Amino acid sequence: MKLYNTLTRKKEPLETIEANKVLMYICGPTTYNFIHLGNARPIVVFDTIRRYFEYRGYSVTYVQNFTDIDDKIINKAREEGIAPLDLAKKYIEEYFKDADKLNVKRADVHPRVSEHIDDIIQMVDRLIASGAAYEVDGDVYFDVREFEGYGKLSGRSLDELKAGARIQVDERKKNPLDFALWKKAKPGELSWNSPWGQGRPGWHIECSAMSLKYLGKQFDIHGGGHDLVFPHHENEIAQSQACGCGFARYWLHNGFITVNQEKMSKSLGNFFLVREILEKFSPDAVRFYLLATHYRSPLDFDDEKLVVATKSLEKIKNLSTTLSKLLESPVQQEDKEYNIIYNIVEDLERKFTEAMDDDFNTALAIAALFDFAREINGIINSPSFVITEKTKEALNKAAAALKQLGGNVLGLLFDTKDDPDKASDSLANDLMDILIGVRAHARQQKLWAFADKIRDELKEKGIVLEDSPQGTKWKLLQKEQGDGSRS
Repeated sequence: MKLYNTLTRKKEPLETIEANKVLMYICGPTTYNFIHLGNARPIVVFDTIRRYFEYRGYSVTYVQNFTDIDDKIINKAREEGIAPLDLAKKYIEEYFKDADKLNVKRADVHPRVSEHIDDIIQMVDRLIASGAAYEVDGDVYFDVREFEGYGKLSGRSLDELKAGARIQVDERKKNPLDFALWKKAKPGELSWNSPWGQGRPGWHIECSAMSLKYLGKQFDIHGGGHDLVFPHHENEIAQSQACGCGFARYWLHNGFITVNQEKMSKSLGNFFLVREILEKFSPDAVRFYLLATHYRSPLDFDDEKLVVATKSLEKIKNLSTTLSKLLESPVQQEDKEYNIIYNIVEDLERKFTEAMDDDFNTALAIAALFDFAREINGIINSPSFVITEKTKEALNKAAAALKQLGGNVLGLLFDTKDDPDKASDSLANDLMDILIGVRAHARQQKLWAFADKIRDELKEKGIVLEDSPQGTKWKLLQKEQGDGSRS
């Protein structure tokens, strides 16, 4: 397995600190609003990476934090007239609602900054004692010139970083790039007592302190969006290693989601909330859209791309449904199709693993699923295909592979029965089964006009019936958000 390491700017073989175990820390959201699609991408990407490690037999410890203390939270809380921690708690709860819909597994630990103030203070204290940080009138700053490797993650020198950064002028700093570890409290602001007076943590120190607490001085993977490379992750490396921690061995960063080639962000006002998107598109289609492009590549957003994702995912979902129905079918005479099916399953598993082993290439993994669906559909829709005990065994293997790779690893084939829209879909399936049964009975009785009337009237409603040796399928030609099909 190879991972692209932002730190070395190349793919490297995976060598975990402890055999068969992966320790992961993923930067979570700042909780002052609902998550938008740009926030959702790292959430889904690293959830999928975690799932793949588990599929490959690794024991994974997965930590994702919540930043519940921040200038944005304080300002938003002031606008809404509530306490900052109450505001953060509200949006953490809302985060879980959106993440659950996208089939994102809960982390083993979801630490919050407000619950780790003592850990942060202890780390800042050690940095001051080592000479890597200094206190000025209640504020504590990290001295970047005391850390020889500063800039190694972003691949730039101190002078280049200084020239390219938007730095707030502060005459008290030794260097303009020095960053706050502890901030002196302003009047009436949320604060905690510390050796340097009332204040609160800076942004960067929180992840260093919490990863140390839950994963130890060195862990395997640190992940997040590309926008975190500098300054957040650069500063995490500096303060952690200056404190005697080896910190992360591999740094993984997903690409931006853009809108008209411009980064999606709240500050630019061009963001789309996940829950607004889910009003128009299914959660599994949104997850599919986020995974259909390699995680390091940029992903440009528009509604049409989600329409395409919906149609594409429907092909895999339809195969899953078809296989389930075939496994319930009665056995017929012997045939030789089962060997071909086993070969197709083995080919899927090989292609899928090769793709994911190469820096988690979900785009190629999904392409392997489409190849699999096309080949299996070609066999089961063949006029010569019949159900036997051996083909059932082979189809069961195919269904299990689809569920494992498309469902458990990519997280795409999940049950959304609690969704009111899905409940309506379930009722539609049941009603169509009844109509198809009535039509089949009419044809058996040679009531051709009646059978044709059912077919023609359904077609007028945008529903097409497709007869095959394996039975009748129905297809919904037009939906509000694009075509779809069911069997």
